[in-house]
Amino acid sequence: MWLTTSSIGRKVIMSVTGTALILFLTFHACMNVVALFSAEGYNMICEFLGSNWYAVAGTAVLAALIAIHFIYAVILTLQNRKARGQSRYDVTDKPEKVEWASQNMFVLGVIICLGLVLHLFNFWFNMMFAEFANGGMAFATDFSATDGYGMMKFTFHDAGTISIVYSVLYLIWFAAIWFHMTHGLWSAMQTLGLSGKTWFNRWRCISNIYSTCVMLCFAVVVLYFALGCADCCGATC
Repeated sequence: MWLTTSSIGRKVIMSVTGTALILFLTFHACMNVVALFSAEGYNMICEFLGSNWYAVAGTAVLAALIAIHFIYAVILTLQNRKARGQSRYDVTDKPEKVEWASQNMFVLGVIICLGLVLHLFNFWFNMMFAEFANGGMAFATDFSATDGYGMMKFTFHDAGTISIVYSVLYLIWFAAIWFHMTHGLWSAMQTLGLSGKTWFNRWRCISNIYSTCVMLCFAVVVLYFALGCADCCGATC
């Protein structure tokens, strides 16, 4: 099948899975922003998306998308290196008009995957998985597994020095995702045939703005808890 055997087909798979992941990030960012205004409202969302069958099914689909995206990224990277042969060892100047992100997409992807492992440990392990395996209580704290607000406050502020480390690591993770998204979004549109001479620069601009808005939502939430704003504001409305 050309989708899996040809270079263009593999790029199409990368584009489709990448776009789906961007849509998930958008949903997740909007969900997290709720925590800035209402602890109760955020926890209601966490309970709704807990260990219910649809949430578990969605998690399985998300895991498959991430796995497929990463596997095909490895395949395309190895394919490109093989095509370049010994020329990849030549010392050359950076090509003009080539984004830094486009030259380091695989490295950014590896950083993103490492950040994902940390995120799964801090939240999925203590929330969705804990609902199944620990009687509805988080493993790391005495919080309910559906108390997402309490988990974020503990992770980014109440755990002392480790909270500072986590906050910095998450901000680095968000920066890596931003770089990956700014190139990945417009590149996906180009691969899927939705970008021509007129829309090429437009999609690049849209990608930068859209990626910035999404990742700022994540970063603001982390900073909100890390700086102790949750204690000052008492977002319990």
